[in-house]
Order: sequence, then structure tokens, then C-alpha cells
Amino acid sequence: MTTRRGRRWSLDVTTKSNALDLEANVFTRDDPKTVARSLKQSAERSHRRKSDPYRSAMSMLTFYINRAGKNLPEQRRAKLEAAKDELRALYGKKGS
Repeated sequence: MTTRRGRRWSLDVTTKSNALDLEANVFTRDDPKTVARSLKQSAERSHRRKSDPYRSAMSMLTFYINRAGKNLPEQRRAKLEAAKDELRALYGKKGS
């Protein structure tokens, strides 16, 4: 859907982000650990990010969940929320 200018800006953010080079289809994986590891790896490899790797990875994951909104199936949302916990564990952060 590209009838209006800027209609799919969120797609551009997840595919062409200036902060992280994400692996293809990272948010569609079934294993939360795999999603978290991929985001961590992308954040640590990036030299273009503006904050520390943990914040960049968590921000990208949260951005994806928020932009999907009601269109994100509950099962997928649960896996991505679990990926947040896995990401916290990888960086030794406490849960919220």
C-alpha cells in the first residue's frame, strides 16, 4: 500500500534502519531466544547506533511490537514479549 506518501514508514524503519542491520525475518522466528540473540548480535555489530547495544536492541523490538498493534496475533506477541525477557537475560538486566 503506497498510495499516500509515507504510508509505510514503519516498514522502512524495520528494513532500512540507520541504527541496526537486522537479519531478515528476525521478528517472525518462533524461538524467543533466537530473536533475542539476533537482536543482540545486530546491536553489537552496529557502529551507527546512538545508544548502547542493549537499548538499541530493546528499542527495535519494542518498536516492532508497538507498530504491529492489533494486527499482531496474540501468540506472536507473547513470543516477542518473551524475547524481551531473553534480551534482558543476555545483557544481565533485571526484568521490568
